[in-house]
Amino acid sequence: MRGLFTTMFALSLASFAIAQDDQGGDPPTRAARLSYINGSVSFQPGGVEDWVPATPNRPLTTGDRLWADDGARVEMNLGSAEFRLNSRTNFTFLNLDDKTAQIQLSLGTLNIRLRRLADDETVEIDTPQAAFTLLRAGEYRVEVNEAGDATIVTVRGGDAEATANGQAFAVHAREQVRISGPEGAEPVLDRRTAPPTDPFDNFCEDRDRREDMSQSAKYVSRDMPGYADLDANGSWRTDPQYGAVWVPSEVVIGWSPYHYGHWAWISPWGWTWVDDAPWGYAPFHYGRWAMVGPSWGWIPGPMAARPVYAPAMVAFVGGAGFGAAISIGGGVAAVGWFPLGPREVWVPSYNVSAGYMTRVNISNTVVTEVNVRAVYTNVYVNKTVVTNVYVNQRVPGAVVAVRGDVMTSGRPVGAAAIRVPPAALVNVSVVHAAPVAPERAAVLGGRAPMAAGAHLPPPASMNRQVVAKAAPPPAPVPFARQQEALKSNPGRPLDAGAVRNLQASQPAPRTNFRAAAPNTPSAKVAPAAAPARLNPATPNTPRPAVNSSAPPAARPEERPATVAPRPTPAPKPEARPETPRPASPKAEPAPKKTAKPAKKTTAKEK
Repeated sequence: MRGLFTTMFALSLASFAIAQDDQGGDPPTRAARLSYINGSVSFQPGGVEDWVPATPNRPLTTGDRLWADDGARVEMNLGSAEFRLNSRTNFTFLNLDDKTAQIQLSLGTLNIRLRRLADDETVEIDTPQAAFTLLRAGEYRVEVNEAGDATIVTVRGGDAEATANGQAFAVHAREQVRISGPEGAEPVLDRRTAPPTDPFDNFCEDRDRREDMSQSAKYVSRDMPGYADLDANGSWRTDPQYGAVWVPSEVVIGWSPYHYGHWAWISPWGWTWVDDAPWGYAPFHYGRWAMVGPSWGWIPGPMAARPVYAPAMVAFVGGAGFGAAISIGGGVAAVGWFPLGPREVWVPSYNVSAGYMTRVNISNTVVTEVNVRAVYTNVYVNKTVVTNVYVNQRVPGAVVAVRGDVMTSGRPVGAAAIRVPPAALVNVSVVHAAPVAPERAAVLGGRAPMAAGAHLPPPASMNRQVVAKAAPPPAPVPFARQQEALKSNPGRPLDAGAVRNLQASQPAPRTNFRAAAPNTPSAKVAPAAAPARLNPATPNTPRPAVNSSAPPAARPEERPATVAPRPTPAPKPEARPETPRPASPKAEPAPKKTAKPAKKTTAKEK
């Protein structure tokens, strides 16, 4: 046994060394969840031109766009951040990876609640007038007016830096700044005290309190999107074998995981499960499922600092023999799958490094790193087929199967599911990728494209340039250009090298952003110290004009790096007076500030 352990460990180290060159091809370990929709909300996936009605629980990533129509509201959860859209808002993820959330806001109102911000993490909101970088945890609101010639940023807690026309200036807690001016012109600033909250602010605070009071945070990390929805839709219990287990309530007779929803094709992960249940996000992209007594239970795994997202924690079965066994006939392929159980290693359908495969497994179940890397060596290095015994494969009703065209077109699985008799699973092969290639409909999640002009953003807002501090990555490769390559390797997304080649060969898209301040990094604000001084990108460039119609409030004391949960559902109290910040070395020593000194201290600091 000791010799076997040594051999497996040596193989895992070898596979890890081999995989180092491929780490740049790993997909992001997080995605944003479309968690709340009220009213007419339209969605455009990256890589297609069609708009479709938005679907709750859809994972969002780089290139995805949302439009909240008249009277609509939207919420997206990224774990440590909540993004909420008010009516008539056009929102795009220019970049979303492990360290960056870069957003284009060309029209409307965006509220951000940032619970924490890592030292190497960036949150940037790009508007037609300025790029806003959030410097610490807090509550922020950014608005772009209908004409697109003014941006208003309100900081109720935290600190932000605005960059425009080569200048960077700070916006502190309890301040509001209006930035106006035509494209490329010297911005005019109107700085004042943050106004009272309005109905949209109150809606955002209610959603925050709901999450802050979630009992499920005792069992899972707050960085796991969707955990708050578990409270009202199931119960937690302690199992002697698995520990904390969540059991859903009010499910239909014969319910099983990954049965009621649809498959969508989302790059760079490929086949992704989108569940119909209002709570159906966290239990289908994190953790594992098992029969706990007579019921299915979800085992979330360790409370990692940042759980690693997976498109679906399942193993696939399929092939011509499988289709014949479940009596599909007609030469149509069949695809089946079942949920992975605790301690079972999930193998992605896309190429990954050994480090990525280790992280995605050990953050979602209790499994040793040696075991994960041994599987990695078999699958990615030696390409050895190993027959495993899966705990859920023989559970009655656990295997769900459909005709292949149901999956490739993104149609609902529940109504199309085929009964799988136990005999059909005796000699079936378990594979790591669904052996079918997607159609365009799967990218759209099975939704029909919307007619031109119906609940779509105004063309003017679509064509507006925004100011960007960080250059966004290349636009997603159109799905039509990927489709032939995807058919040659069914069920597996293109690797990073193939995507780069397609991006290099496609015509350069129209640049929809302009640089805010090249080579000027954002300053991070320490939790217990005054914000770092912000320097202009070009020292000799004149400062933006400032029109202070009201004197700014006293500088508040720094908030902690993590936003503390609101303890009760009572309305948020008025801001308490706090100790003013130490004055800048250039500040006047006079005890009372006149309008002129106030104007100096609110301009961009060195």
